[in-house]
Amino acid sequence: MSRDIKAKADQVIAKTYKRFPIVIEKGKGCTLWDTDGKNYTDFVAGIAVCNLGHAHPGVSKALSRQADTLFHVSNLYYTVPQVELASWLTENSFADRVFFCNSGAEANEAAIKLARIYFKEKGENGRYRIVSMEHSFHGRTMATLSATGQDKIKKGFEPVLEGFDHVPFNDIDALRSKIGSSTCAVFIEPIQGEGGVRCPDQGYLKAVRQACDETGTLLIFDEIQTGIGRTGKLFAYEHFDMEPDIMTLAKALANGLPIGAMLAREEVADAFGPGSHASTFGGTPVVTAASLEVVRVLSEENIIDHCKKVGAYFKKRLSWLKNRHESIEDVRGMGLLLAMKLNMEGDQIVTSCMEKGFLINCIQGSILRFIPPLTIEKEEIDALVACLDEVLN
Repeated sequence: MSRDIKAKADQVIAKTYKRFPIVIEKGKGCTLWDTDGKNYTDFVAGIAVCNLGHAHPGVSKALSRQADTLFHVSNLYYTVPQVELASWLTENSFADRVFFCNSGAEANEAAIKLARIYFKEKGENGRYRIVSMEHSFHGRTMATLSATGQDKIKKGFEPVLEGFDHVPFNDIDALRSKIGSSTCAVFIEPIQGEGGVRCPDQGYLKAVRQACDETGTLLIFDEIQTGIGRTGKLFAYEHFDMEPDIMTLAKALANGLPIGAMLAREEVADAFGPGSHASTFGGTPVVTAASLEVVRVLSEENIIDHCKKVGAYFKKRLSWLKNRHESIEDVRGMGLLLAMKLNMEGDQIVTSCMEKGFLINCIQGSILRFIPPLTIEKEEIDALVACLDEVLN
């Protein structure tokens, strides 16, 4: 069966992904099964999406209830789940307003547009440039790949959009030198996910906030991968004793259903008036109902606290591996956004782990990234560490 599905997929699906030779059929919690009946412990979680695990019963019930009532209406009308989700997000963050869309790239597009129109509305027409970081990843639309600080993402799509500058992550002097009279925003991931799980140095993000305040520049946080509990707090900015002006979310917000959100302070959000931006499927009743259950579970069932505790345990176990294997150069990350930097290519490690029943992820060629559901248990972590120990030998 799996062979037939793979053969059919190769005939009809665009060749934009390098897929592994398994066909996933079902999932429950932190476990996935393929069409051949083999099970895998999932340390990828749909790339930091399924924070509550697969087939979460509460999310499934919320989705089903809403699907029986109302799938979709235009954003020309109010719907209860959308309003309730926006209220929850603003009550639990720095923000006053939310714009809903369908993905992280769309949320980042909205943030880019808002930053530019904010200064246009103030009569500062020359402020349109955005400074982002080298090794960053913000999406694959033309604006978000232009903001992304990785040449491989842009290859073949040149010329990219004008108006984006890039500086090294963790280099506050380089950032200060690049912010000029034409800069409208600094666009940054508090922890670079796709760029290698690169964490900020002590005091760096507060210094970024200060540089923006001194120059009247907006600060945009891309929390598409770090948000919704992934780092051991609801939002990663909470670790650093500062707040952005705009924040983008997606991935785990609906535990696998397509949703994006751009959050902003009132003064900034006011620049978006009727007709300035829109999304047909942004914040549909079905998706926002599911998302409401996600945030309820995070709030009421100690999931984020569990993430913090098992994340610390996981990092300790990875450090134990580092002491045993010269091929491991570094262990880094926060919460359950963790990585090991190898001094060799990591693809074969990923394949070997998959053969032994563990799904992990390799980024930047030599960095193993671990982003399991936040419900992962110590026993499952120990099993993966034993597998990695064997494979690295």
